[in-house]
Amino acid sequence: MDNKYLQFLETLSQNNNKTWMDANRDWYLQIRESLLADVEVILQGITQWEPELSGFKAKDCVFRQNRDVRFSANKDPYKTNLAAYFSVGGKKSSGPGYYLHIQPGQSFIAGGIWMPPADVLKKIRQEIDYSGKELQSILEQPDFKKTFGGMQGETLKTSPKGYDSDHPYIEFLRFKSFIVSTPLDDNLIADGSFRKYTIEIFRQMKPFHDFLNKATEDVNDGEGLL
Repeated sequence: MDNKYLQFLETLSQNNNKTWMDANRDWYLQIRESLLADVEVILQGITQWEPELSGFKAKDCVFRQNRDVRFSANKDPYKTNLAAYFSVGGKKSSGPGYYLHIQPGQSFIAGGIWMPPADVLKKIRQEIDYSGKELQSILEQPDFKKTFGGMQGETLKTSPKGYDSDHPYIEFLRFKSFIVSTPLDDNLIADGSFRKYTIEIFRQMKPFHDFLNKATEDVNDGEGLL
């Protein structure tokens, strides 16, 4: 069993400063290389049903370790997680994407669209208005529901503009983000089986992504999932 990611992140969280990182640069680079190799395996798995991702490399999907602290009260210079995002439009896409988050005790696998800009949100709501029954069917499919529970994300307290409160799919129309996720156990990360497991979970998201893609098929940039 190899706890390399978890051990590194736990130590980093206790020593989140440039002095420590500079002294442990070789360790970080080893972790980075391992992550890129694992993400490449996952990426190749996703291309089985998302062939448009076949031109991507792992480095296109992995996030930087440095935090942007310019507008944050938290001035810690480094993220205490490892993360990768797989989307046809890239890491800043406003279309749907697949997300892997590794953090001791807080790891998870997610997918969808987080806080889309107004124009994209409008398109998604239009798709729900036209095809809400399809989305409901996806979310209520037994295996999907068992894995993800349901759609997650911040919601409006009232109805969005242009939609009546008695709309049959008002519950979905009130969402401001369109996300599904499931926890990722530390043991799966430690023994390396998270790679295969992540691919399997991403594959289950495919119908949900297909629905969101119909609404955002002409979107190639923006805020993305995370």
